[in-house]
Amino acid sequence: MKFHTRKWVKPEDLNPNKTLFGGKLLAWIDEEAALYSIVQLENSHVVTKFMSEINFMSSAVQGDIIEIGLEVINFGTTSLVLKCEVRNKMTHETIITVDKITMVNLDENGKPKPHGKTTVEYVADRLANKKN
Repeated sequence: MKFHTRKWVKPEDLNPNKTLFGGKLLAWIDEEAALYSIVQLENSHVVTKFMSEINFMSSAVQGDIIEIGLEVINFGTTSLVLKCEVRNKMTHETIITVDKITMVNLDENGKPKPHGKTTVEYVADRLANKKN
């Protein structure tokens, strides 16, 4: 799994227990999944359709640096299914896992659109191919 994004837990991210608010963390995951899918599918019209069971395993506190990891587990015709893990950057202790996040590729009218992708592509490889 590749960890793409780091977040610094700040006072405004905390719940009354002075730990990272789960809703804030889920918003970060959703945003990261959308950005990852947009880059993979080369389309800015991507939406979250489904998140499977969410497993909170440990907490984060103010000052912690967390990192969000995503991995593609399946390419559908119009969708991309991701797996997510969030962990503490310094200790690598897992904070949360999400087994499946389904992102759907849309056309300009908001309807599911086939994306034609079957493997993970890296932007550096796309750029190298365009030069050739």
